[in-house]
Formats: sequence, C-alpha cells, structure tokens
Amino acid sequence: SMTMLNILGVSRFLDLSFSLGGVEIPMSLAVGVLPYPITFLCTDFISEFYGRQRANLVVWVGLGLNAFVVGFLWLGGVLPPAVEILPNGLPATDAYDFAFFRIRQLTTGAVVASMVAYLAAQLCDVHLFHFWKRLTRGRHLWLRNNGSTLVSQMVDSVAVILITHFWAGGIPIDPELPLWPQLWIFIRSGYVFKLVVALIDTVPFYIGSAWLKDYLRHDPVAIHDEEANAA
Repeated sequence: SMTMLNILGVSRFLDLSFSLGGVEIPMSLAVGVLPYPITFLCTDFISEFYGRQRANLVVWVGLGLNAFVVGFLWLGGVLPPAVEILPNGLPATDAYDFAFFRIRQLTTGAVVASMVAYLAAQLCDVHLFHFWKRLTRGRHLWLRNNGSTLVSQMVDSVAVILITHFWAGGIPIDPELPLWPQLWIFIRSGYVFKLVVALIDTVPFYIGSAWLKDYLRHDPVAIHDEEANAA
C-alpha cells in the first residue's frame, strides 16, 4: 500500500463533492490517499499481536521500501538513452517516455512530504494504540483501533498537504483564490475519507483479530502483560 500510494500520489485529484441539505460540500481527494487507510489497519494488527516494538519496525520498513522505489525511479531517469528534457523538467508530451518522467516528477516531488507525514502519523498511531491498550488492560478493541487511527490520520492529513504544497508544490492551487481555504479543503477531504474508512474497518479489525488469534495461536493479552511488566 505504501509504495503504491506514493507512486500514484498526486497524479490525479478526484472531485467527490456532494450536497448536504442544499449546501455544497467540496471534496477533493488525491488518488494516492485511497490505499492509505489500509496501512493503519495493518499496523493495528501488528500492534495487537506482536507489540509496539515490532509495529514501529514495520513503520521503518515502509520508509525503506519507499526509498527503494524512489531510488529506482531516479536511476531509470538517468540511464541511457538520454531524453530531451524541456524547461518544465519533462520531455515532450508526445514522447514515449513522457508518462514515466511525469510519474517520476510527481513521485519524487511528493515522497518527502508523504514520508514525513507517514512516519509522524504511524508512530503516533502505534503509541496511541498501546496507550489505549494499557488503559483498558487489553479490552475494547474498537477503542484502540479507532482512537489511535483518528488522531494519527489528522496528523497525516495536515502534514502531507502542507509539506506537499510548501515544499514540493504538488497541490493544484488556484493562484486567483485565497490559499488557506483551498488547503483546508484538501486537508478536510483527506481526513473525512480516512475517518469514514477508519470507522468502517472496525468490523474487519474485530473479525481479523479473532481469526488471527486462532490461526497464529497467539494471545494478544500476553503481549499486553509483557509490555506492562517491561514498563
């Protein structure tokens, strides 16, 4: 999910605006956001069954995978044959290589923003997941699943939009309109989408946890007790 969302990234924005009680609600969503909530469900499963240290390790593995992808995108652009690059940093639109160089430009431009936001949000998610798990002594799956994800998704939504705009210039902003209301639409749209998915994935989290407990023959409560004793 992490590698796919950074390749797709800001290559397209979806207009999911809708009317509510006669009021138009703008919703503009980057296509790369679509697979992102899956990563939080995955880290919640890992946190539940293998603890905080393993979940944090997986977060860093995600960072390494994206560095790997960006490295090969860079390498694919510098190897021969040389391509004539126009002042906009891309070959001519009718060139065979145009699609690759456009994706390369968008990916490398937004990946730093995505990774900073990803690290902050995922580490926040893992920390809050275990905070709620300790507080409830391993009970109430719904609370730690949603309580950790909803806060961390806000961290991610704010960070990724602001960094992508101010550092990479990858947000489609209308220069004729005020900046911050436009940025707020992108932040709000991303967070609302993630919020809805986070609430929906409570059911898969319960079902998956019950199935994995039997399949792995692994007791999440034991993880809670070990971490509590270590603390």
